[in-house]
Amino acid sequence: MNNRLRYIIGAILLVSFIFVGFIPVVQQYLTIPKQMTLFKSDEVKFSTSLAVSTHSNDVIETMKQDAKLSIAGKEVGKEEMMLHLAGVPVKRVDVQVLSDFKVIPGGQSIGVKLNSKGVLVVGYHQVDTKDGKKSPGEIAGIQVGDMITKINGKTIEKMSDITPFIQQAGKTGEPLKLQVMREKEQLQTKLYPLKDKEDYAYRIGLYIRDSAAGIGTMTFYDPKSKKYGALGHVISDMDTKKPIVVEDGQIVRSTVTSIEKGENGVPGEKLARFSENKEIIGNIKTNSPFGIFGKLSETMENGILDKPMPISLSHQVKEGPAKILTVVENDKVEEFDVEVVSSVPQKFPATKGMVIKITDKKLLEKTGGIVQGMSGSPIIQDGKVIGAVTHVFVNDPTSGYGVHIEWMLNEAGINIYKKESKRAS
Repeated sequence: MNNRLRYIIGAILLVSFIFVGFIPVVQQYLTIPKQMTLFKSDEVKFSTSLAVSTHSNDVIETMKQDAKLSIAGKEVGKEEMMLHLAGVPVKRVDVQVLSDFKVIPGGQSIGVKLNSKGVLVVGYHQVDTKDGKKSPGEIAGIQVGDMITKINGKTIEKMSDITPFIQQAGKTGEPLKLQVMREKEQLQTKLYPLKDKEDYAYRIGLYIRDSAAGIGTMTFYDPKSKKYGALGHVISDMDTKKPIVVEDGQIVRSTVTSIEKGENGVPGEKLARFSENKEIIGNIKTNSPFGIFGKLSETMENGILDKPMPISLSHQVKEGPAKILTVVENDKVEEFDVEVVSSVPQKFPATKGMVIKITDKKLLEKTGGIVQGMSGSPIIQDGKVIGAVTHVFVNDPTSGYGVHIEWMLNEAGINIYKKESKRAS
């Protein structure tokens, strides 16, 4: 009886969704097993932008097991997917990449400047009052990682916006009415600033930040729309370890000044500086698990592969030789040999789709393998862009993760698919 009722309800919902045109939306969001985590981030800091993974030995086997997960009874990696709604088959969909779609690969070193959506709380400060040391922010229930978005109903965009409110509250004795974003929840609280007995200034007892900066690598841009993708992983605050909620940001050109070579247990790092004129070459609209995304204000050339190149979907990537484009000296983009050790034919967005290993002797001699600042370096295989470098394994700096290019393109708002579909009988 329960099964019959379930199918009746499913049929009613199906007809209703078809009638209102909801089915085209439904087919983009497949049922994913509850135990899977789509957006697990292993980023440790944002200084020179490359995520670090502690995994190595069991990575390939785990990825192969993940590849066997099925969606509605069909293994990931098959061309056809059966979509279900309340147990009723909806549609069988064949997904293919647009045959004429091409991107221009990057490899350039870029400087990244992010402005957060509000001010980020990164720590507590104890105010030395006549009654002892206290943190007004901690007393008010503010937590490290919270984002202060409004005070007394006024929007807060930068740290300097807070000072006048603190001074006014000190004079009147009235509390600050704070609106705080914690994860995705909006909270309200009251904070009473306290006077420091040394300088008689009122303080809120919080360390805050409204921006972040670092370096990374350009992955691609679309020659038609000028939309780009870079880094391949989320930018997290170096103190809170939480992703930065972006209000806006900019990218500029940067120059690699030196390399700190990586060793087992200690990831290496690119040391770089922003270009002297700090000319903005693009904006930042999104900071996601798949990288940063926005639009270029001017074209970028790498001097090696500056013509549009086709892409490979995740199921088209092969184990074997490939190349990456990256900078290890000044602003010169070079091509280096790598090996795709393993690749998961993903049918849903996930960040760790490939394991890659640096095989180029010149690069190994220079960097020891994958280093911080290399994240976003495009991976090329058989004349196609297949993804970007994202993580380095701490205990094996010659190896790391890569993300498939199709998920970065999707996050950039670029539709690369054409769909041929037929109704299930």
